[in-house]
Amino acid sequence: MTSSEQLFARALQLIPGGVNSPVRAFRSVGGAPFFVKSARGAMLVTADNQVLVDFVCTWGPAIHGHNHPVIKKAIADALENGTSFGTPNPYEVEMAELIVKFFPSIQKVRMCNSGTEATMSAIRLARGFTKRDKIIKFSGCYHGHSDSLLIKAGSGALTHGSPDSAGVPASFAQETIVLPYNDCSALDAAFTANPGQIACVIVEPYCGNVGFIMPDAGYLAYLSDITAKHSSLLIFDEVMTGFRIAKGGVQERESIVPDLTCLGKIIGGGLPVGAFGGRADIMDHLAPLGPVYQAGTLSGNPLAMAAGIAALKLLEGENPYARLDTLGRQLRDTVLSAAKAKGIAIQVPQCGSMFSIFFTDTPVRDYATALKGDAKIFAKFFRNCLDHGVYLAPSAYEAGFLSTAHDGPAITRACEVLSAAIKTL
Repeated sequence: MTSSEQLFARALQLIPGGVNSPVRAFRSVGGAPFFVKSARGAMLVTADNQVLVDFVCTWGPAIHGHNHPVIKKAIADALENGTSFGTPNPYEVEMAELIVKFFPSIQKVRMCNSGTEATMSAIRLARGFTKRDKIIKFSGCYHGHSDSLLIKAGSGALTHGSPDSAGVPASFAQETIVLPYNDCSALDAAFTANPGQIACVIVEPYCGNVGFIMPDAGYLAYLSDITAKHSSLLIFDEVMTGFRIAKGGVQERESIVPDLTCLGKIIGGGLPVGAFGGRADIMDHLAPLGPVYQAGTLSGNPLAMAAGIAALKLLEGENPYARLDTLGRQLRDTVLSAAKAKGIAIQVPQCGSMFSIFFTDTPVRDYATALKGDAKIFAKFFRNCLDHGVYLAPSAYEAGFLSTAHDGPAITRACEVLSAAIKTL
């Protein structure tokens, strides 16, 4: 049997950093990543035959757990007819109908192949529709690795960003304004300083890429109001939260109607997928109807569509959101109780099946306060959990996820391990 150590050594010779996505590396928690050979329900089985309770859930898609029999059968049935056609297929239409049904803000939707494609295309569409160039994003909100969105904050609320990655031209960054999340005055200042120039505001309505962060009361409504006031578009990046926080995402929970919405993860049932949609008058600016070009050879792939349809129908039939929130609160309360008994400062923001663990006494409400979390303590906590069979995201600044498969022995065991790990700190 090939071990994780052996596989990683081979990977390092062939793949940059030995991983195909940086979030899989263990740089911030120490050690080398493990390799997984199988997964079922809430559990992963590593190449070293360690069984782990998984709170990464493939970074969000596995809301039903791994290798769900209904989704597995849907893929197998679709596979009988072929893997890709290069033409429209019936699954695409059914998927579009389900998305429009669950998201009232979406009148038309375009499928693509990843969350990065979805956000990149939505930004292009917003610029084409408004005939404006500048966009606003928020520190700590990650929207994929396209050039316009890999931008870090400038020195103040009115400054434009600078490239957050080599290979992104500074001229691209000049069109992106980066503001602190949960700060209405910064929004006011940015719109005042750039009159008639801002095409859109893109936001993770509940942040998941700097850890899990909730908006202040009224903040999302303010975003909706200020974009409407200035004839800019509001884009909700619900790649993580869509179908996870609620069937209709954060916008259902918060009663906010964005102009465009980006989706991914759950709508692929574990296969590569993305989508963006919104008002029909905006979406009709896409080719072949309009001047904004977007395309993809594998967009609407029948296997991904079949898996996603099965996943969404399971959500519709089971409506597991109250149960998922109960599991989330059980995990949160266990960690808070153990930390209180130990006298350790900790924040555990949680909503439904999303949560984070920050080792800080400062309530986390934006990027700056997230960074107050002690990453060294988290790394020690992470290693202890992993050694005892619980896998959290290998970073102090990533959200965790639960699935319906965590109900029962998995959550009980995980809470025991998390509590014991806190006591060692």
